[in-house]
Amino acid sequence: MSSGSYYVPASSRWPVLGSVALGAMMVGTGVKLVYDTGLPLVLIGVAGVIAVMGLWFRDVISESRGGLYDAQMDRSFRWGMAWFIFSEVMFFAAFFGALFYVRMFAIPWLGGEGAKGVSALLWPDFVATWPLLSPPDSSIAGPQQVFSPWQLPLVNTLILITSSITLTVAHEALKVGYRETCRNWLAGTVLLGCCFIMIQGIEYYEAYAHYGITLEAGIFGATFFILTGFHGVHVIIGTLILATMLVRIVKGHFAHENHFGFEASCWYWHFVDVVWVGLFIFVYVL
Repeated sequence: MSSGSYYVPASSRWPVLGSVALGAMMVGTGVKLVYDTGLPLVLIGVAGVIAVMGLWFRDVISESRGGLYDAQMDRSFRWGMAWFIFSEVMFFAAFFGALFYVRMFAIPWLGGEGAKGVSALLWPDFVATWPLLSPPDSSIAGPQQVFSPWQLPLVNTLILITSSITLTVAHEALKVGYRETCRNWLAGTVLLGCCFIMIQGIEYYEAYAHYGITLEAGIFGATFFILTGFHGVHVIIGTLILATMLVRIVKGHFAHENHFGFEASCWYWHFVDVVWVGLFIFVYVL
């Protein structure tokens, strides 16, 4: 295309269908949490999101391979990805903020500390500690115990940190045209992502089966699963994205001087890794 042109994509149904799939997934999740039903709607929503992601990726890849994108479009993609990651930062900041508020303000108030310590009159026998194993309301059973951060959580932390290193090696290899090296290190990154997901699943099983850490186990259980659960979803999405990049590398896509699709997936994965480090510190260690 000419240097002064700007590609305007054709009308697409994927944004609408993606919104519908996300809506179904979230509504189903809400119904499941409140009424213990709605699992089929959740599964339909998840399948819809994955399908839309795949088909949307297909269209964007086809447009890119067709030479429809120029430098202006590349800048648009970069700004779009930057703002998307910023929105993700705000998303997790809200949940970290909730955890901070509960630990630093709400629980001490219920224990009689601070300007609002009068709240202790509600439950005079409440002992303000964190992790909160004994919620103030005796009708709510807290967790029996919490995870040691130096077992599965530490393993997962090392896995994600290693995956950032392997992905960086793959990216640098692509920059200099070492496609086979890029393919091998990227495959290792995808494998590490799968290992993280598997270990997180084992941890969730242990939480429910042996530790008494559930969504109903007071504020600790709720914040634990909200933070680690949303992060786990991001790891699954990131692993799917990196797997897509691996397929494209195998097929000979991307040039060493022009590969923003690959670079954007690196941005996303590194962001997910940084969030996990925060989770490891503030959810498991402190």
